[in-house]
Amino acid sequence: MTEEAFNQLLLDTKNELDITWQDDDTDKKLTGIIKRGLAYIDNVAGAVQDYTIEAEARGLLFDYCRYVRAGALSEFMENYLPELLTLQQAEEVKAYVASQETTDV
Repeated sequence: MTEEAFNQLLLDTKNELDITWQDDDTDKKLTGIIKRGLAYIDNVAGAVQDYTIEAEARGLLFDYCRYVRAGALSEFMENYLPELLTLQQAEEVKAYVASQETTDV
């Protein structure tokens, strides 16, 4: 993800979380949360996700950030397990289809 794209994601996340004030410490903390969320969701999915489009991964990232800010990361993992598994399965299907296309050629 480019720095420009990440900065826009930071702004979008702040908007989603109703963070309306400008504070460098808040931005620094939220940047760390977002980066950990990106790594976590990409790892669960098994592939790098596109967080610039309104899709499942982006929504999960916003929810991840909301839960982490509330000190409830373990609850996120429990409450969003079905969505995380669906994302993982979708990536597995994409990989399978791609492998079939290369063997059919």
